[in-house]
Amino acid sequence: MTPELAQVWLERWDAQQERYVADREARFAAIGEVVAQAVPGSPLVLDLGCGPGSLSVRLARRLPSAEVVGVDVDPLLLALGTAGYPEISRLVDADLRAPGWPAALGLDRKVDAVVSTTALHYLPKEQLGALYAELAGLLRPGGVLVNADNVLEEQPTVATLAAALRRTRTAEGEDWSGWWRAIEAEPALADLVAERRRRLGSHGGDHHLPLRTHRELLWNAGFSEAGTVWQTGDDVILVAVR
Repeated sequence: MTPELAQVWLERWDAQQERYVADREARFAAIGEVVAQAVPGSPLVLDLGCGPGSLSVRLARRLPSAEVVGVDVDPLLLALGTAGYPEISRLVDADLRAPGWPAALGLDRKVDAVVSTTALHYLPKEQLGALYAELAGLLRPGGVLVNADNVLEEQPTVATLAAALRRTRTAEGEDWSGWWRAIEAEPALADLVAERRRRLGSHGGDHHLPLRTHRELLWNAGFSEAGTVWQTGDDVILVAVR
């Protein structure tokens, strides 16, 4: 993996992600501002399910004195971010579902902020609750969890309208499936593609939960506050205070 090759695929990744996340850059900017306001100075920031580091690199550029550590289980995406985004302090290969995963981070102090974007919906309710409890132990008092994701709308008519609005955002160009087909055909990445297939298989589907369920899980985990600070349709930024 060379920086030049990584940049090609990272640019294509950003382009296809714009199809699925409303106001993606505005969402990234809002996360950065929340972290800057909540934990000023030189914070230690942990990015969960970081993928190729799209959020991590934007936080590193927004907060140059921060230590930004990303964690993901996808070896291909981690390799892209490591080669293409030298601004990120480090990207760690670890599975958030595995017991004891924080040990892989090699942290020597409590975390100031935990962030995530379009990642934690892969976890079912029980696993998400357990993760929230682990994060409560990693965060310092007053630290924040900032999770940007789609939430389940429980009212059927409103949910239908939100889905219709989401479909209108679909743009022309490469989509998620097309990006993966293309990168899996890249000869230089054959070993990483094979490792990804061996390790991951299927992620098991999405588990979008209602906002009230997130809040209940966070309070049960020991967070003192939990609420939204930004929203576009069913796309929200949820902030919880340790």
